[in-house]
Amino acid sequence: MNVALWVCQLLLAAIFSFSGACKSVLSKERMVALGQTGVQGYGVSFIRFIAVAELCGAVGLVAPRALSIAPALTPLAALGLGVIMVGAARAHARLHEPRNVAVNLVLLALCLFVAIGRLA
Repeated sequence: MNVALWVCQLLLAAIFSFSGACKSVLSKERMVALGQTGVQGYGVSFIRFIAVAELCGAVGLVAPRALSIAPALTPLAALGLGVIMVGAARAHARLHEPRNVAVNLVLLALCLFVAIGRLA
C-alpha cells in the first residue's frame, strides 16, 4: 500500500508541478493552445494564484513524508489539490469538455486516495 501511495504522490506531484509551472509563466492564450482550456473564464491574477497553489501542493505531496517533517501535511496537500480539481472539473463542464472533466475526476480520485491512505 505504501508503494502505491508513493507512486500516486509522485505522479500527482509531477502533473501539478507541470501545470503550476505553465500557469505561472504562460499567457492565457498559450495555455489554451497547450490544452489547458479551463483557464479561459478566469483572470490572470486568479490563474497565477492557482499556479502557486498547485506548486505548493506538489511540494506538499512529497516533501513532508520524504523528509519526515510534519508528514500530516501530505494528506492536507492532497485534499487541497482535490479542491482545485473540483473547480477545474466545473470549469471544463461549463466549456462542454467531457474528456477534461474525466481527467479532473481521475486526478481528484488519486488525490483522495493519497489523502485517505496517508490519514490511515
